[in-house]
Amino acid sequence: MTVHPARVISETIDVDADTVYDFACAPDRLPLWASGLATGIRQEADGWFAESPMGRIRVEMAPRNAFRVLDHDVTLPDGQRFHNAMRITPSGNGCVAAFVLLRMPGVTDEAFENDAAHVARDLGTLKALVERGGGHPG
Repeated sequence: MTVHPARVISETIDVDADTVYDFACAPDRLPLWASGLATGIRQEADGWFAESPMGRIRVEMAPRNAFRVLDHDVTLPDGQRFHNAMRITPSGNGCVAAFVLLRMPGVTDEAFENDAAHVARDLGTLKALVERGGGHPG
């Protein structure tokens, strides 16, 4: 059995969990805060697709749920599929956005640190966006 090393990267957000979740779970809003999808995402007949630094990828989001789970699978152009675990957890009047970054085989220390910094930046962008009022669904 293989268990991949992991790091949980989190960001506290001074906005209620439902508002953050409602904003973040919409695939068409991902490019606003997930920089790997900065060129946009579009819905096609067979799912959501984006142009990324890795090429054309498929993004499959978890169905809307009461637990505010934002897990999503990313399928690369070569068919490799990666599961990304994320959730929004209530914390007082605000919430915590948490992403579990798995270290896959062959990933160097430097690449893993770069990935972690990338995720932290994206969560910081989500925080800034919803805290300044840009995260209201609609």
